[in-house]
Amino acid sequence: MTRPQPSPDLLVVQNLGISFGGLKAVDGMSLTIRRGGISGLIGPNGAGKSTLFNLIAGYHRPTTGRVWLAGEDITGLPPHVLFGKGLLRTFQIAREFSTLTVRENLMMVPGGQLGETWLGALLRPGRVRAEERALRARADEILEFLQITHVAGLPAGGLSGGQKKLLELGRTMMVDPKIVFLDEVGAGVNRTLLYAIADAIRRLNKERGYTFCLVEHDMQFIADLCDDVTCMAQGRCLARGTVETILSDEAVIAAYLGRGRAAKGMGLAGTPIEAGVA
Repeated sequence: MTRPQPSPDLLVVQNLGISFGGLKAVDGMSLTIRRGGISGLIGPNGAGKSTLFNLIAGYHRPTTGRVWLAGEDITGLPPHVLFGKGLLRTFQIAREFSTLTVRENLMMVPGGQLGETWLGALLRPGRVRAEERALRARADEILEFLQITHVAGLPAGGLSGGQKKLLELGRTMMVDPKIVFLDEVGAGVNRTLLYAIADAIRRLNKERGYTFCLVEHDMQFIADLCDDVTCMAQGRCLARGTVETILSDEAVIAAYLGRGRAAKGMGLAGTPIEAGVA
C-alpha cells in the first residue's frame, strides 16, 4: 500500500481575527505557509503583521478563526506549548539574556534539561555534565554555522543589533523547529550583517529544510529570499502571490506609497521601506 504523502501546507490560518478596544487589529486574515518554503509578510505600518504573528504564536488568543500546524489545531495554545511543537517566533527587538555569554544564551534554549532541577543536579551529576557537554558542542556548531564564533564568550548584551539577530536565529536552531516566524529580522541591522542573516536563512532552508515566514520592510530582502508574499493592510489580506506579482501590484504600491505614486507606475522592487511599528 502506498503511504499517503504529507500535505505541502505546514501552517494554515483561517479567518483569524482580534480586536483591541473596538479596533480590529486583525480582521478575518487567512494564510497558508508551504512546508519547506520561505514566505514573506509585508504591509504598511499598522497593517497588523506583528499582531498576526502574536496570534499564531500564542501571545494573543484570537477572537475568531483557527490555526493548524501540520494538520493539528493549535489555536490559542500558549507559546511554551507551541515551542514544544516546533513553532518559534523571534521579535523585532532582540530578547537576549544580556548578562549571559552568547554560548550560554544558546545552551539554555532546550527545555527539560536535567540540571534545571535540584534533584537531578544532586542525584545525577554525571548525566548533567554529559548533557551540558552535548549542549555546548551543539551551541559551538551553531556559532560556527552562523560565523560568530569570535563572540561566543562575550556577554550577549554587548553585541551589535545584527549580531543579536543572528543570535536569535541561532537560538531557534538549538531545537530544530518546524517553522520559524521572523519579525523584522533586518530592522536596525547594517547591510553587511543583513547579508549574513539572509545567507543563514537561505542555508537553513536549503540545507536543513527549515520553513520560514518573515515580516520585513526591506523589499530587496523580501525579493532575494521569499518564494511567495502576502501583503496585509488594515488587518486584512490585500494581495497574495509571487514576489514579482506582489511588488508590482498597484494596490500594494498604493498601500505603501499612496494612490498618486501608484498611478505613475512607481514600483516597490528594490526600494527599502523604513521599518516602523508593525
